[in-house]
Amino acid sequence: MEQTVQKRIPEITGALSVVSLALVFGAVGGFVPEGLLPRIEPLLSAIPHMNAAISLAAIGTILFGVSAIRNGHIGRHKKAMLASTALFAGFLVLYLYRVSLEGPSAFDGPAVIRNFVYLPLLGIHILLAVVCIPFVYYALLLAGTHPIEQLPQTSHRWAGKIAAVLWVISFALGFIVYLMLYILF
Repeated sequence: MEQTVQKRIPEITGALSVVSLALVFGAVGGFVPEGLLPRIEPLLSAIPHMNAAISLAAIGTILFGVSAIRNGHIGRHKKAMLASTALFAGFLVLYLYRVSLEGPSAFDGPAVIRNFVYLPLLGIHILLAVVCIPFVYYALLLAGTHPIEQLPQTSHRWAGKIAAVLWVISFALGFIVYLMLYILF
């Protein structure tokens, strides 16, 4: 089974990326049938704040993982990146739940800030999040299907570098979007 997955990593990466993005864009686009999810008001109002905390924690675990691998601490790197993945999964589940029930959040600040700051930041955040997905899956699949000794002969290193940079920037921009939506305006 593992060898089959090893031989199909690009295809599996593509399939997982398409499914993930379809779920996100389906939820954002309002394609989740009404009544499918229970409406838990206290949770809905807490999710933006929970996801902001998750974003900051994920930035920390990603940066720790990058530092760990640069210093040759493979075990710490693995734990940090798995923690980052778990944090991202938690973030995504909460985000999809909220956006499925309430749709995207509206920006209530001044129009000039909305048009020239908020929307460009949001657009870059979304673009980086979309582009990041296949790199994250690819790096995880390589790491999960190859012994550590074989990883230097794979594309894990470059895919992981790209994923980490895009992931950190996307999480940071997402946090700025949160500040603009829920704290500043």
